[in-house]
Amino acid sequence: MKILSRKQIEQVLSIPKILEAIEQGFIAYSRGEAVVPPVGSLHFDSPPGDCHIKYGYAKSGKYYVVKIASGFYDNPKQGLPSNNGLMLLFDKQNGNPVCTLLDEGYLTDVRTAAAGYVAAKYLAPKSVSCVGIVGTGAQAYYQLKFLSFATECRRAMIWGRDIEKARKIARHPDLSEWTLEIAQNLEQLTAECNLIVTTTTSSHPLLFADQVRPGTHITAVGADDIGKQEIDEKIFVKADKVIVDSRSQCSAFGDVSHALKKGMVGPEKLIELGEVLKNPSQGRTSESQITVCDLTGIAIQDLQIAQSVYEGLKFGE
Repeated sequence: MKILSRKQIEQVLSIPKILEAIEQGFIAYSRGEAVVPPVGSLHFDSPPGDCHIKYGYAKSGKYYVVKIASGFYDNPKQGLPSNNGLMLLFDKQNGNPVCTLLDEGYLTDVRTAAAGYVAAKYLAPKSVSCVGIVGTGAQAYYQLKFLSFATECRRAMIWGRDIEKARKIARHPDLSEWTLEIAQNLEQLTAECNLIVTTTTSSHPLLFADQVRPGTHITAVGADDIGKQEIDEKIFVKADKVIVDSRSQCSAFGDVSHALKKGMVGPEKLIELGEVLKNPSQGRTSESQITVCDLTGIAIQDLQIAQSVYEGLKFGE
């Protein structure tokens, strides 16, 4: 069995291959060609944190994956990253472990950002005037890094509760191709940005329907567990198209689950991202539409990225 460190994973990982693999994973999931059981979760109060266990396989694939990812939100006070984790890849023919990826949460960050790229590629308006990033954690950085593959726009605005964290992202040398501004408030961000990505761990809405102008696309990636919410329910009522990575998962948790549970929208309004990839007419069909994509993170993404890294190492030897 191979054991890969984060450094080794970063050396092997190919962004173009990952982007293609994530797209194909969404399509397979929406075609019913993947087996993805419900997410296992642990929640902690003191200190606050959570741990997600995601696992699954593609029916026609060689492997199955088990991913363990943790988020402990007071860690930065101790000089530690909030997120950590690993992925285990097994041979689907005999159950033998073939690779342990000690990625420290890196692959979860990358596959989440790759999903944000897919959402923007197929749902954002053709002319993006400014990209808005809500949040100042690691995913704020990764979303910007991957959105450069989805849009020609290079102007972005960042909003966060901690302005120093926002400034730190704006100064990041890896984001030098972007012209980055700090938003003083969310009203400024929503007024100027027509592609918005929310990346926080908020437990209450940050964006509201009256802030969202026509022609805007929102990708929400932060509400990946019960109790989290970044998007007010009325946004889903106002939206012309509501896209989800998984109907079943987003009905249980995620931003749109709050609107569903209150009866503000029905399950018939939900369209899976994989369905949009198969038939783009199910997504944005005009520049004036408001589209929202709720991404809770599904195990097929973890399988696709773990498999890509492992086979990149295997065939590169």
